[in-house]
Amino acid sequence: MNIKNINKPSTLLIEQLLSIWEKSVKATHKFLSDTEIEKIKEYVPEGLRNVSHLIIITDDEDSPIAFMGIENKLIEMLFVSPDQRGHGLGTMLINYGIENYAINKVNVNEQNPIAKGFYEHLGFKVYRRSETDEQGNPYPILYMKK
Repeated sequence: MNIKNINKPSTLLIEQLLSIWEKSVKATHKFLSDTEIEKIKEYVPEGLRNVSHLIIITDDEDSPIAFMGIENKLIEMLFVSPDQRGHGLGTMLINYGIENYAINKVNVNEQNPIAKGFYEHLGFKVYRRSETDEQGNPYPILYMKK
């Protein structure tokens, strides 16, 4: 496994990361309907292209299996391929982000208790809650910091 910083993701890499994103969201965001996932999916490639720091983990065949996006010490996105969950990849990305980018904040959906527990396990604590997500949808967001 390798951790890589990506400055300009290729079209192929965007497609691969979008596939990881979709599989991961379907496995962890049970509160979203398929229609809602498809709607959100439209914005993911732009987010991948425009995030300040895109970090990926690749397997032995150099295929991406996990990724994280960072903006101003905030974890904007962190997704692990469902078949790779539980192998420490998320922790590896977080530790890399702390060491190299001083990350100290993350926002998670309240309805995703697995993510909340993961970040709490790594020392993040909820400091604020909103009733809606950034788009105004009725999905409460927990704001966490280390």
